[in-house]
Amino acid sequence: MNTEFFIARRIIEGRKGQKKISRPTARIAIAGVAIGLTVMILTISIVKGFQLSIRDKVEGFNGDIQITNLDNNNSYEPVPINAQQPFMTDLKKLPDVSHVQVYATKNGIIKTKTENEGVILEGVNSNYDWTFIKKNLVKGEVLNLKDSTPSSDILISQSIASALDMDIGSKLLIFFITKARGDDSIHSNYEQRVKTFHVKGIYHTGLEDFDKRIVFTDIAQIQSLNFWKPDQVAGFEVLTRNFDNIDSLEDNVKSIIGVNLNAQSIKEINEPMFSWLQLQNTNAAIIIILMGVVSAIAMVSALIVLILENTSMIGLLKALGLRNLNIQQIFLIDGAYLIFWGMLIGNVIGITMCLVQQYYKVIPLDQATYYVPYVPIYFSWVYVLLLNVGAFFACILMLILPSFIVSRITPVRTLRYS
Repeated sequence: MNTEFFIARRIIEGRKGQKKISRPTARIAIAGVAIGLTVMILTISIVKGFQLSIRDKVEGFNGDIQITNLDNNNSYEPVPINAQQPFMTDLKKLPDVSHVQVYATKNGIIKTKTENEGVILEGVNSNYDWTFIKKNLVKGEVLNLKDSTPSSDILISQSIASALDMDIGSKLLIFFITKARGDDSIHSNYEQRVKTFHVKGIYHTGLEDFDKRIVFTDIAQIQSLNFWKPDQVAGFEVLTRNFDNIDSLEDNVKSIIGVNLNAQSIKEINEPMFSWLQLQNTNAAIIIILMGVVSAIAMVSALIVLILENTSMIGLLKALGLRNLNIQQIFLIDGAYLIFWGMLIGNVIGITMCLVQQYYKVIPLDQATYYVPYVPIYFSWVYVLLLNVGAFFACILMLILPSFIVSRITPVRTLRYS
């Protein structure tokens, strides 16, 4: 057995059977590492879970990339484009593209006997991917659309339904302001139009900025209101297989759609939301660094006490010819031992708490404030492994400096007073 490992083990074993000053200090060091690693695991899991939960909801309303007319002015009264584009075949062949769907939007006002509510109608067709809405459906069902027959069904949010006292099957009137048919003059004449819809389903995502505005209906209704042809739409929503590649996918889409159309990712369309989500990474990094510092300080304190407690042994080892480097290795091995136990306990606690929250959702949140009804968890063994490796080496590096204390201990002085 290696000499350094043998002596380090004897120090640990001797501490087990004796009441020494380093024993409570060692326990504090182990607890410091365990608490630090637990907080790190929870921080990265919660922040990542929160980011993914909000991102998925924003994706559900907008798709990942929107292709629209270049002349659009970011309003919900877009300039139409043809649904039959020559680039569609190449677009669908892109490896990161999972689905492409058309859409159209129109501003309107829902009127009841006592209430008014401004909304944005999003018109979709039979090719629309309802996966996101189905996950957030609280009543009724999604729209069953047929391209041959326009539907008067509508899907509204729980916020709108509560504000207007509506339920499944309720009839509602939506008023619109549109250009008069055939009026393309600079000073256009506008007219008021009204359509009757029937509530088919009610959804609730928790993103109130979207829930209070977005209702879904047949795209044929929007085309009729805008006097568009059946093959005219506001644009395309492109869904990606891997959101991490959205920037490169946006570049690829722009390269194939031509100069008359524009492609924007949801990161650009909802820039404030994604900037806020990105800021959470900074918060997580600060917490992880602080916990790492706390753990390292606890370990440094324990190592210093351990060295001071064993000064007589250090002097004896030096008198027997052991070099400073070898003695430093002894105490670094003891430090690694304490780090190991602290990390083991921290992993057990942190991983258990993450899995319990992920599967049982024991910690609720106010959805109106945090957009999610419970603390979201994204658990990844890769993140846990990286945190463990980083924390271990950070603590070991922090222990190197105090281990140099052994070089200042002389055999003559220690043996004289031993």
